[in-house]
Amino acid sequence: MSRVQAFSIYRTCAASFSARHAVRRSAQRAFVGARYYSEGQAQADDASTSQKGEEKAAKSSTETECLEKLKQKETEVTDLTGRLRYLQADFLNLQRNAAREKEQTRDFAITKFASDLLETVDVLAIALKSIPNAALPNPSTEIAQKSSTDAPSSPPPPLAKTHQEYLSDLYTGVEMTHRLLLQTLFKYHVKPFDPLGDKFDPNLHEALYQAPIPGKEPGTVHDVQKTGYKIKDRVLRAAQVGVVQDLS
Repeated sequence: MSRVQAFSIYRTCAASFSARHAVRRSAQRAFVGARYYSEGQAQADDASTSQKGEEKAAKSSTETECLEKLKQKETEVTDLTGRLRYLQADFLNLQRNAAREKEQTRDFAITKFASDLLETVDVLAIALKSIPNAALPNPSTEIAQKSSTDAPSSPPPPLAKTHQEYLSDLYTGVEMTHRLLLQTLFKYHVKPFDPLGDKFDPNLHEALYQAPIPGKEPGTVHDVQKTGYKIKDRVLRAAQVGVVQDLS
C-alpha cells in the first residue's frame, strides 16, 4: 500500500469519525433541550395549577366572608325589627296613657278649688239653718187661714228670737260666707278690683249705661254694678259700671 492510499483511508476514517461525533453531539443537544423544555413545561403547569388553587381558595374565602357578613346583617335586621316593634308598642301605650291623663286632668282640674269652696258652702248652709221655718212667711198657710174663716185659728208658737235678731244672724252668716269666699279666691290669686272714680278703660270695664252727673268728670266711672276680678294680671271678669256722660 502506498502512502497515497494510506492517507486516503485515514481521511475517510477521520471524516466518518467526525460525522459520527457531530451526530452524537447533535443528538445530545436535542436530548438536553427536550429535557429542559419538558422540565420548564412541568414547572409552568405546576405554577398555573398553584395559581388556580390560590384563586379558588381566595374566591372561597371571599364567599365565606360575604356569607358571614350577610348572616351578621340579617341578625342586625332581626334585632332592629324587634326593637322597632317594641318602640312602636311603647309609643302607642304612651299615647293612650297621655290621652287618659289629659282626660283625667280636664275632669278633675278644679278638684282643689272645689274642695276649698266646700267650707264656704257649709257656712252658707249654717246661715240658712239659723232661721227657723216658723220665722219665715208660709204662703200656703196664709191662704188656708184666709179661706177657713169659720174654723178657729190656733195662734203660732212663740219664736225664740225676734225677727230683728234672726235678720242680724242671717246677715252675719252671709257676711262670713262672703269673707271666706274671698279668702278662697285670694288663695288662687283671684282678686277683686273696684273701679269707682277711675277713668273708663274698655280692657277692664264694661259700660252698662251713661248718665250726665254734675260735678263728675266725663268718662269716669260713677257707679259699679258688679265688681271686676283678676287672676294675677289677667282680667277674669270686667267690672260692670256706669260712666259719666260728656254733654259737650
